[in-house]
Amino acid sequence: MRTDRSSRRSLAAALGLVLLALPLSPLAASDWPRFHGPDGAGISPDTKPLPVKWSATENVAWKCPLPGSGSSSPIVVGTRVLVTCWTGTGADLRRHLICVDRAKGAVLWDKAVDAVQPEDSYSGQFTQHGYASHTPVSDGQHVYVFFGKTGVLAFDLEGKQLWQTSVGTGSGGNGWGTASSPILYKDLVIVPATAESAALVALNKETGKEVWRRSDPGFGNTWGTPILMDCGQGRTDLVMAVPDHIWAFNPDDGTPRWQSEGYPGATCASVVARDGVIYFLETGPRGGGTIAVRGGGTGEVSSTNIVWKGTERARIGTPVVDGGRIYWVISRTANCVDAATGKLVYQTRLGTGEQAGGPGGPGGPPGGGRGGRGGGRGADYSSPVLANGNIYYVARSGDAFVYTAGPEAKLLSQNSLADGGDFSATPAISDGQLFIRSSKFLYCIADGK
Repeated sequence: MRTDRSSRRSLAAALGLVLLALPLSPLAASDWPRFHGPDGAGISPDTKPLPVKWSATENVAWKCPLPGSGSSSPIVVGTRVLVTCWTGTGADLRRHLICVDRAKGAVLWDKAVDAVQPEDSYSGQFTQHGYASHTPVSDGQHVYVFFGKTGVLAFDLEGKQLWQTSVGTGSGGNGWGTASSPILYKDLVIVPATAESAALVALNKETGKEVWRRSDPGFGNTWGTPILMDCGQGRTDLVMAVPDHIWAFNPDDGTPRWQSEGYPGATCASVVARDGVIYFLETGPRGGGTIAVRGGGTGEVSSTNIVWKGTERARIGTPVVDGGRIYWVISRTANCVDAATGKLVYQTRLGTGEQAGGPGGPGGPPGGGRGGRGGGRGADYSSPVLANGNIYYVARSGDAFVYTAGPEAKLLSQNSLADGGDFSATPAISDGQLFIRSSKFLYCIADGK
């Protein structure tokens, strides 16, 4: 059939409109683009199996030295693995965004940024995580990092810095530093500047300009990362736990939508959501426990939306919710409660060894005692992740445990990558590979067969 020039132009214009209408999302389904994985749930959508066993000589595809310490988690974007570090002290303090070739484990680029001074003193419980505790986030084209007082920065995937914006230069009142990670929503980078300015701040991800800011002293003593919750009928809530409360906001403009009671004391873990319900676990000097809150609503919803409250406690890590159960690890003990009722399913000791190992704090000047962001001394920081029906958990010592999800915790393996550093980061999972970072190295765990 013959098509004249005018028809071809019309067809091309129509196709162009169709392409413009399609959502542009360069992220692959197997990417791990933010703290605790897609949607902050800690669950890998991949079907390709992960290794269950590894050691320094078995199933380690590569081991990449890092230029400095950090407790931030790695993210995976296509062929790249990205992670942050810090080097130097005092006036020489610098933060780094490192991009590693996923196939070879070689550093593709290292972008160092001078710290805005004066910085928090490296002392006390701050030594437990240091100056690089915020996990990056990516939309598949750019990567965004939060460096505390030094601000929020955007880079392209070739390492070109695009912008840098301050969201505050304050310090938390307890001297524990800052650790909440940024997330993305539409064209916004949403940053929990809890220590820097006691605020949630949204920046335009293309320009770095501030779009909205929600300030409240209640954000103090918060180290968790918010999540986005689909409430149906086109509504999305931005949900975050703070001391005493769980808060939800409109992510488009930062206006409050609802609040529920939570638990008092420092808030270390992040909330997770499943099937319209938000789950949060916490402990602190004035107690703690578990809580399930139905999402949605307006105003104060404690009397209507709390599904249950329990007495089981967590520490610093964020839980995983799957198959009607909530899983977390504390003091090398696997915990599980029923997601519908909050009733305990099991508490099972995992393997052998001490809770937290490795010398001193996570890199930098030695001598810091073991402690945590409100978690007490000896606390592990990593959160569990789930893939192929198994839960993966890494202790600060480098010991890693793999056990089955379900009504019983069957321990499949206890593995170790102990390298003299501190393993405080949550692992990343992508396409049959497990990425673990210590304060000294980044590891790729993959089937060596």
